[in-house]
Amino acid sequence: MSDGAPSGADINRVILESSCDALGMAVLVCGRDDTILFASRTMLQFFPVPAEALMPGTRLRDFLGAVYDTGVRPGTVPESSRRRTNREDWIAEHMALHWRERYESVERAGRTRWVSMRKRRLSSGMGILSISDVSDQKKRDEQLQTDLERVELTEQILDAQPNPICVKDRNLNYIAVNKAFCLIHDLAQDAILGRSAWDLVESELAERFEQSDRMVLESGKPHSQAEHIVRADGSDLWVLTRKYRVGMPGRHFVVTCMNDVTDIAVWYQSGEEPPAAASLQIRDYSIFAAAQNFYDPFRALNVQQLVEAGSMIETLPARGLRVLLATDDRSLEERLVARLRGSGLDACAVRDADELQAFCAAIDEAGLKLDILLLDTAFPERQKIANAWRDSPILPVSVEHDGAAVLADVFRVCSERAGVASPQQSEWSLSFEAEEIAPPPPAPQVDVLVAEDNQINQFVFTQILEGLGVSHRIAANGREAVELWHELQPALVLMDVSMPVMNGFDATVAIRAAEKGRGQKTPIIGVTAQALDIDLQQCKTSGMDDHIMKPVSPDMIEAVLRKFMPVKAIRTAG
Repeated sequence: MSDGAPSGADINRVILESSCDALGMAVLVCGRDDTILFASRTMLQFFPVPAEALMPGTRLRDFLGAVYDTGVRPGTVPESSRRRTNREDWIAEHMALHWRERYESVERAGRTRWVSMRKRRLSSGMGILSISDVSDQKKRDEQLQTDLERVELTEQILDAQPNPICVKDRNLNYIAVNKAFCLIHDLAQDAILGRSAWDLVESELAERFEQSDRMVLESGKPHSQAEHIVRADGSDLWVLTRKYRVGMPGRHFVVTCMNDVTDIAVWYQSGEEPPAAASLQIRDYSIFAAAQNFYDPFRALNVQQLVEAGSMIETLPARGLRVLLATDDRSLEERLVARLRGSGLDACAVRDADELQAFCAAIDEAGLKLDILLLDTAFPERQKIANAWRDSPILPVSVEHDGAAVLADVFRVCSERAGVASPQQSEWSLSFEAEEIAPPPPAPQVDVLVAEDNQINQFVFTQILEGLGVSHRIAANGREAVELWHELQPALVLMDVSMPVMNGFDATVAIRAAEKGRGQKTPIIGVTAQALDIDLQQCKTSGMDDHIMKPVSPDMIEAVLRKFMPVKAIRTAG
């Protein structure tokens, strides 16, 4: 009987050692009694334990103890770790892991080293531990995560910029755009990325853009030019466009930044100082080259508004209509005048009552006729102007009005007046010196105006009023309610007392103030969610005629109609 190991065992050991060396991994095999049967030499590359700790017959517990003593323990950093793991607890924890049927983990084994550990316990009770170095993969993953975070941060920074920014590759295709750039096109980022200027603008402009882009790519010299852009919504954008080359040789990019100078650019003649009280304005627009024009009047039209206006496109030519806007709000003036002119109307604006009076005198002297007056609800002396104005219809506007909606209202009003003989110019000229004559109260255009900001409550009011056959309009806040009251002159107002922008009490006060001198009073019913004494007192103080409590019901609304709109109530009841 021989005490030496069979020759086949040595061959198997050589094969295992060679395989571990070729695969760059370490393998440890132990029996069901937790003694080491085989440990590859490569194990010493991961754990600098004494060689005898890897000899066949060594207890697994002793091997783990030797690993602990080296200080290179998976999951710890010996140089900087302040937490000292108890030796016996660490050994016991890892003994338990070795007896799991399957266990895998990626753990730190030193300051800069990561290892992948795979443990298996076979049905025969034999345990196998394989270890491989994944430090390079871990570093790549961390670098990739860092790059992704950096890209995400860069995108957030670009999107936060108010100026339009875009980046093009060597083929001059867009590879990055921020939100401001997308807004002027009225396109999503996905609709721009991967495309070129030829897909977005006219060929003449695209060719000019490509020439400057190529010049920047080839020479590396920055390019700058003042440009006038018309946004997709029809508004003007005056920018100073700058183009730069970035990147490494052979991998250059063109970065375009459009600095918005619409509100701050001002040119003065040599040696001239601006007046102290003068507002900033552009004196010379000729320096701006024509650039993108993304405004599409057909796409901007509100089809429903045009249908309600009676197809004015066919019956009323837009060109030739003279529209005057009275407002002291510069942004409203720029937006509406540009929108009206873009649709073929002859539009201009005045900013105070003196300018309005001078304009009336000038147009009267020239023998011209004004077709409509757009009067800002925040315009000084608005009520006095409305009472003194003659002939030309007045449309109330505000900063919240959409340009397309104003245009549709202009067409509607002018269409309704088509074919009516025009009075003499002296009948519509403006004079504040003449005695003010209050016009007769206009007929209501809707039965009920509902001021309610909650969408669910808006739906409830709509269902109830439609069920009763009552025409109505919804206002989402107090300011909108006041504007719709001026425009529609409803027979009844249901006013929620708690709303954003302007609450129901302030809106009621504004309506009551506007009613003075008109010889009319619209019933206003407060809608409150709680019957507190202070709410009821505020309803009365602000000028409300009555109040109802939420939640509203059909019976409640019908009772209000019978009390304050008896004629309408009788008709709906019938």
